[in-house]
Amino acid sequence: MRSRPRLARLAVLLAAFVCAACGLVYELELVALGDYLLGDSVTQTSVVLSVMVFAMGLGSLLAKRFTSRPATAFALVECALALTGGLSVLALYSCWAWIGRYQAAMVGMTCLIGVLIGAEIPLLMTLVQRIRREDAGRAVADLFAADYVGALIGGLAFPFLILPALGPGSGALVTGAVNAVAGSAVVLWLFREEPAPRVRLMLWGGCALVLAVLAAAAAWSGAVERAARQALYGGQVRYAHGRYQEVVLTGPAEGPLRLYLDGRLAVCGPDEYRGNEALVHPAMGAGPDGRVLVLGGGDGLALREVLRHGGVRSVLVVDPDPALPRLARTDPALAALSGHSLEDPRVRTAEADPLEWLRTTRPAPGRSFDVILADLPAPADGGPAKFHSQEFYGLTTRLLAPGGRLAVRGGGEPGGRHGLWQVESGLRAAGLRTVPYAVAGSATASCRPGPESDQTFLLAAAAQPPLSLAPDAPPPRALTPDALRASAARLAAARPARPPAALTLLGPR
Repeated sequence: MRSRPRLARLAVLLAAFVCAACGLVYELELVALGDYLLGDSVTQTSVVLSVMVFAMGLGSLLAKRFTSRPATAFALVECALALTGGLSVLALYSCWAWIGRYQAAMVGMTCLIGVLIGAEIPLLMTLVQRIRREDAGRAVADLFAADYVGALIGGLAFPFLILPALGPGSGALVTGAVNAVAGSAVVLWLFREEPAPRVRLMLWGGCALVLAVLAAAAAWSGAVERAARQALYGGQVRYAHGRYQEVVLTGPAEGPLRLYLDGRLAVCGPDEYRGNEALVHPAMGAGPDGRVLVLGGGDGLALREVLRHGGVRSVLVVDPDPALPRLARTDPALAALSGHSLEDPRVRTAEADPLEWLRTTRPAPGRSFDVILADLPAPADGGPAKFHSQEFYGLTTRLLAPGGRLAVRGGGEPGGRHGLWQVESGLRAAGLRTVPYAVAGSATASCRPGPESDQTFLLAAAAQPPLSLAPDAPPPRALTPDALRASAARLAAARPARPPAALTLLGPR
């Protein structure tokens, strides 16, 4: 092929195209994994992108030392990149589960991958010029065009193909295998006269070894994930899913169970009723409750409390992850805990991000709701800020029927009061009147022994909503009218004279 420069040059540009696609997939894998495990996608994306770009610049500088033997150096770089990038997700997940120093490990892994990616362009540029000398500007234009188009393909393939079909772990391993073949094999075949025969044999052997290691990691990835989850959550992991979020269900089939969402203990069987009763019953008791909207709540537990009210005619549950409602329907312990609420004929479910669903749903006759329950974690408990922003509450308010009420979580105490008043500021900025209240005891007290803390909530409506319980439902176990009013008076007395500014999508975090 070297006797046909056009074809040889096309092969090098194709290698650049594939390597660029693989490099961007590694980058997106790290961003997605950080978001799953730590939350706060903005921080994880910023850390990965900034460290990666810096490391790429460092790799480009280091590559100048190896341009005298570009084919050999490029083959070594691609083998190292395929191995590092391919194993990165499993390595970081294991580090998160067993060691706990995930952030430092992610920065180190990102830096190493960035250095290797940054070394590619100078070496590829040298290889292109060895095939046929031409104006440097034209060569750079062609090489960067291949690189950028490859990055486009990799960036689109990750969310629409790799992540849904393979997930982060297997997706990284497959990407590493493609990287090893497209990078090392093409260059070693095209420039086989550069390395000495023994070196060339070693490079081919190294490429084969990388593919073998990646294949072995793929075969053992399931065992590694199971061992890591058992180390993290205990020995009775019954379900684990990680496409949209890390959903892990533990405990014996007959209960009690624990449900973890992105590593956060969201449900602890014996105590979960406290928070769900407090979210639902005060809102349902303050007026009509025929049509109810639940934002989040795919586990069906808040829905169970809603359906205890005799006046409920229809309920719509909007949850972004279809795996959670599916688990709540099929797992015997979780289905029993939720009272099989998702099977009730009055209930419909929609798979959508709550903010996006609110933005695209227009107010219309038959689309207003008497009660809207935001069953979403408060910012003080690690919940996404967008679900407690002024924009979110403004969009929610449009769907309230006359006299309708909105109930949201304010966070746990101690340490959650600042978050409570920030959430209240967002509700008030959306034109709603609010009543803060609390329920005694944590929803996870039996799973995490320690000092008891209260959970705080906010009930909001266009007019000052009354704080009461409805007579058309069984009395809650954790709530009484007197306790509700006492908690409201206590929190009202603690309200700061100058509440914090409301969260907004474009404001500071």
